[in-house]
Amino acid sequence: MTQAVTTPVLAEVLGPQQGAALRVKQVALVLLGVVALAIAAKIKVPMWPVPITMGTFAVLSIGAAYGTRLGLATIFGYMLVGALGFDVFAGSSAEKFGLEYMMGGTGGYLVGYVLATVALGALAARGWDRSPIKMALALVIGNALIYVPGLLWLGTLYGWDKPILQWGLTPFLLGDAIKLALAAVLLPALWKMVGNARD
Repeated sequence: MTQAVTTPVLAEVLGPQQGAALRVKQVALVLLGVVALAIAAKIKVPMWPVPITMGTFAVLSIGAAYGTRLGLATIFGYMLVGALGFDVFAGSSAEKFGLEYMMGGTGGYLVGYVLATVALGALAARGWDRSPIKMALALVIGNALIYVPGLLWLGTLYGWDKPILQWGLTPFLLGDAIKLALAAVLLPALWKMVGNARD
């Protein structure tokens, strides 16, 4: 039985790679990632038919750049901050926040964030983030992993007789395509900047 070959992700080749300095770097990256996710969730770019929010862009990019373990630590840290009542989600507000908000219509998408982070981290560890084409495919897979539990949760929560796809999928596809194209170019470009660190 052959074992899959894994290679370092971006976060592993930048900065300290062992000892106490590595731990400090990892903590700093998690904190920076949580802040980036919170900011990205609140960014709304005017677009038809709905504004583009940058939350999924941040989730998928962090998953690929951080790898599975560090990416999961970041996503769980972000969700913990949200569960504690801080206004860090795209639709949360001073009046609507915390666990109650997380268990509403957005709950399935948050589960999808976890699945997408695992997938992007695993694919990046196989070098998919070095090629725009492979990165684009990885992002499509990650985006699907966000939508599937999101739509299943919406249907379970509100009933399958409702227009679930119109609520939770079709209005966002154009914006998602733009975000995926941006991320598919960004990660390989960052690898070119750091050189052939994996070789």
